[in-house]
Amino acid sequence: MNSTEQSLSPYMTFSAADWGALRASTPMSLTEDDLEQLRGLNVALSLDEVAKIYLPLSRLLNLYVAASQELYRASDTFLGKLPAKVPFVIGVAGSVAVGKSTTSRVLQTLLARWPNHPQVDLVTTDGFLYPNAVLDERGLMNRKGFPESYDRRRLLQFLAEVKSGQAEVSAPVYSHLTYDVVSDAQTVVRQPDILIVEGLTVLQSGSVDEHHTVFVSDYFDFSIYVDAVTEHIRDWYVERFFTLRETAFRDPRSYFKRYAELSDAEARATATDIWTRINEKNLNENILPTRERADLILGKEADHSISEVRLRRL
Repeated sequence: MNSTEQSLSPYMTFSAADWGALRASTPMSLTEDDLEQLRGLNVALSLDEVAKIYLPLSRLLNLYVAASQELYRASDTFLGKLPAKVPFVIGVAGSVAVGKSTTSRVLQTLLARWPNHPQVDLVTTDGFLYPNAVLDERGLMNRKGFPESYDRRRLLQFLAEVKSGQAEVSAPVYSHLTYDVVSDAQTVVRQPDILIVEGLTVLQSGSVDEHHTVFVSDYFDFSIYVDAVTEHIRDWYVERFFTLRETAFRDPRSYFKRYAELSDAEARATATDIWTRINEKNLNENILPTRERADLILGKEADHSISEVRLRRL
């Protein structure tokens, strides 16, 4: 980006080193054992990157949370209402296999260790997918993860209830093992200080229907997009497929158990085909176009390291 483009951009762009300098005195609160629990499949993550990227981000978000709480108090005072506890909601978007789940878990852990907002919940939008039976009936199994495969009305209702300060709000649960919504399971959100909502298309601006113009992102106080070159994401997807072939796919309960005995050549061909037909198509049509709606963009390199941070100007 040249100087003219930079001056016109709605974002301020930082190298990893420059962003790391904004950590200030934020203490490192994670250990290597913590990272082992937080890393996703085949996602490289070091304490050095946590220090350079995630600690400054947690510091920024901590400041945003404090400012948001003051704003809500001011609004309640004006309206003559008793102060209500309203969670600060963070949206995390990005492609399949880009590492957004790892980003969400790291942020959840770091933010929960700040003294003024110890309760940080994480909900993924996978639970708001329609059950496989419904997707089959509608001919959408090969479009799972596309906007139309989600019960967006239910997701909007969930976020509306969270933002209204309801004492308990339930979200459905998804199993990646059975590749389906778990019919008898719920995640209960009880007025957390911060709620992280992670999903493929959470920044999409499309409405539920012509009568509803409310978007999922309307309920976000801050949003993050995890970004990388498409070819790198494809490679990560194929690499993850190989790892799952040796692990989860071998579970008799796995929806994908038929892939467990594929040869290397067959596994690569299968993973590449799924990526091209479904995930890359969804990325190009529905996910990537939402990138510029994010408040912050994390730019990844081929080794999963974050080399660039773009922060939207206020």
